[in-house]
Amino acid sequence: MDESRKKKLIWQLPFLTLLIVGTILIIRQQQSTPYQKDSGTIFGTTYHITYQYDEDLQEEIVNKLQEVDDALSMFNKESIISKVNNNQPVVLNDMFVEVFQLAKEISKDTDGAFDITVAPLVNAWGFGFKNEQMPDKHAVDSLRALVGHQKVSHDGKKIVKKDPRITLDCSAIAKGYGVDVVARLLDKKDIKNYLVEIGGEVVTKGISEKRLPWKIGVTKPSEDALTESGELQTILNVTDKAMATSGNYRNFYYKGKRKYAHTIDPKTGYPVQHSILSATVLTDRCVRADAYATAFMVMGMEKAKKVLEKNPDLMVYFIYDKNGQLDVWYSPSLKDKIQQ
Repeated sequence: MDESRKKKLIWQLPFLTLLIVGTILIIRQQQSTPYQKDSGTIFGTTYHITYQYDEDLQEEIVNKLQEVDDALSMFNKESIISKVNNNQPVVLNDMFVEVFQLAKEISKDTDGAFDITVAPLVNAWGFGFKNEQMPDKHAVDSLRALVGHQKVSHDGKKIVKKDPRITLDCSAIAKGYGVDVVARLLDKKDIKNYLVEIGGEVVTKGISEKRLPWKIGVTKPSEDALTESGELQTILNVTDKAMATSGNYRNFYYKGKRKYAHTIDPKTGYPVQHSILSATVLTDRCVRADAYATAFMVMGMEKAKKVLEKNPDLMVYFIYDKNGQLDVWYSPSLKDKIQQ
């Protein structure tokens, strides 16, 4: 080895040593930093949040979730959406506008399968904010006049309705949005490892406290409301992804010999009757996963596949009824994330 190369190596050694020591210190610090676990209730459901940080952020998390509730909750009489529905004067905030605009985009993309104006029909069938009796054809046709994403628009800081009786319901998108809002808070804190879950909708980043990738189970559909066995259909690796599931197998009732599920088709006004029992969607934002999971339950598998072709960021796991037996179909891009 010539003299110049020896000198170069000698100069490099301190830097290499510093790099190695620094890396070891960072790893040790990461391993010693505790995982915080916060939980509570919001949007009429529960939340569980796990994150690696040296202090508890429960108060900040609750404040963020309350902001979402104040914007989008129909159960909050003082929320922005409640005032919009009651045609009261209200100034829309950034959260409401963001969700409203995204809902409109997804409505167009799914040809109206996702629609935040569907609440009157959901209520009429006994699944929504108000529990009413099963409607007849005349009632369904009358309510359809109040449903349609194209009948509402955003004008500056106001919502404009073509009919004042139109109401908005963000329950099929608000949980996912709430998950994203908390994730943004954790990202601003430069937190590298976390899991945010609200009512089954999830966003993850990094690794769990077991130093393993985050894994979430997809529940096997069961119509037995008394059975809470938690039997899993599969387990998915959802590290650095958002995940949401929509299903018809728990919220339904029978009238005569016919089953009526809670997913209502905004176009027909009737509960959907296709074979999908649950739709799980993975993508980068939980608000999109939440909305598209609902849309796919309305659309059915073949139409959903066409939407997937236009949205390569979406991955799905469908569980459906095939001649009385459970079967699955999933996006080819999801194959590497399936654990069992």
